[in-house]
Amino acid sequence: MAFVEDMFKGGNIATGLAVGLGMAVVAPVIVPILRPLAKTVIKAGLIAYDQGRTAVAELNERTGDIVGEARAELAESGAATEDEPGRRRGRRSEGTAPA
Repeated sequence: MAFVEDMFKGGNIATGLAVGLGMAVVAPVIVPILRPLAKTVIKAGLIAYDQGRTAVAELNERTGDIVGEARAELAESGAATEDEPGRRRGRRSEGTAPA
């Protein structure tokens, strides 16, 4: 890597031209090799994205079910406490002592 760093430090135009021409010659060979690799990586990313969306949707549904169950239990326990005689509902104010 030091060779590449040293190549661009000097500001030599011949070195820059050599690198540019070298890339122009090598690029047609490299592009057909890298294209299938790039397609494979993109396909894997799309599959992972779809699986992630599905997992989040399932998690959202399960969370909604749990929240619904918790609200139903709260409603049931609230109805049960309303039926109990002598049960005090509401908050105490700061100035009052506990009964």
